[in-house]
Amino acid sequence: MANVVVVGLLWGDEAKGKVVDFLAEDADYVVRYNGGNNAGHTVVVDDQVYKFHTVPVGVLHPKVTAVVADGVVLDPQIFTGELNALKERGITPDRIKISGNAHVLLPYHRLIDSLEENSKGENKIGTTGRGIGPCYADKMSRTGIRMCEFVDPVRFRERLFSCIERKNAIITNIYGGEAIDAESVYEEYKVYAEQIRPYVTDTTKLLYEASKECAGIVFEGAHASLLDIDHGTYPFVTSSHCVAGGACIGTGVGPTMIDRVIGVVKAYATRVGEGPFPTELLDETGETIRRAGNEYGTTTGRPRRCGWFDSVAIKYTSAVNGASCVALTLLDVLDGMDTVKICTHYEIDGKKVRDFPTDVSVLAKATPVYEEMPGWKRDISEVKLFSDLPVEARNYLARLSELIETPICIVGVGKRRDQTIVLDSEMLEM
Repeated sequence: MANVVVVGLLWGDEAKGKVVDFLAEDADYVVRYNGGNNAGHTVVVDDQVYKFHTVPVGVLHPKVTAVVADGVVLDPQIFTGELNALKERGITPDRIKISGNAHVLLPYHRLIDSLEENSKGENKIGTTGRGIGPCYADKMSRTGIRMCEFVDPVRFRERLFSCIERKNAIITNIYGGEAIDAESVYEEYKVYAEQIRPYVTDTTKLLYEASKECAGIVFEGAHASLLDIDHGTYPFVTSSHCVAGGACIGTGVGPTMIDRVIGVVKAYATRVGEGPFPTELLDETGETIRRAGNEYGTTTGRPRRCGWFDSVAIKYTSAVNGASCVALTLLDVLDGMDTVKICTHYEIDGKKVRDFPTDVSVLAKATPVYEEMPGWKRDISEVKLFSDLPVEARNYLARLSELIETPICIVGVGKRRDQTIVLDSEMLEM
């Protein structure tokens, strides 16, 4: 059995959840390795829509063990809410495992996130306000509370009161905010701890043993490569390792145990939040794509910025991730277009550029140069075979693959699980 990393190749919202769900049918484990509840994965099964924020999407498959690994920051309030919602829909989350090393997101993280973002004025970076950055900051400064402490009532109370004392000094003295009451937080969160305790275990050992026994593991990446804290468009990034290498950092599974990487990207481009976006369309075409793709955030509901496919960016992220192949999603969104465009290179200070600049001051000066191709102007949402796609759609896919220098192994033609065309079944074998 194979160990496969599924990773977004742009700024997120590429339908990674659908790809993970598709692969999970033959997997034994689905492992979330980074991020927090600022991520959102949507899965459509028949006429049922499931929205996930921290719980791995593999929970929809009864035989799959869904793992929340070390690299995740977990908001107990949101997580228990997700569990209860799943139970109400008849999905029993008994096979969920949570790393004792995962860090716990608490109310002061959300408050500081909001206060800090608001203090930046025009220089804000567009966070979701969910407290993810401050929680990761505590992790890196070695002052965070881990899950193994959270589920121990005595240790949790001691650590919480100490942390809140320090955070209140920041909240009141720096931002002029209202202090948090430690006792009320403890009383609320000890209830969540009781609900979560049965799921907490040593997931590093669990996954190592699973790999030795040749189990099939899908590593579910959150966010996407250009939001990676090191390799993304800093500072307009998230606070975790979103690239494929983060699967090793965030789980304890060694790189030699990863068999392949599937990069996920839409047939066009989107972005949420602030920061440069070279192919953004601020016209009716951009609005048409937004409406056709229902481009609104799973987590925040914010309208996503939309644009044409950016082969410069995807060539870069495909290389950074060592992508074995690409799952290209939502091709059907472009169905009604007379023509479609692909950004083949940038012009920056009068020079042709095919290498993506991660320095945002340089990227902000990039002017996209497009290649225009005929559209297919027919509904492809129920097409099951690549050969049945219109020739214009097949030509579009071939040109994208050529420009990003990576083969395409999956094509999504709709949001449902069954609206998936497989081009290379060997790449998808678990």
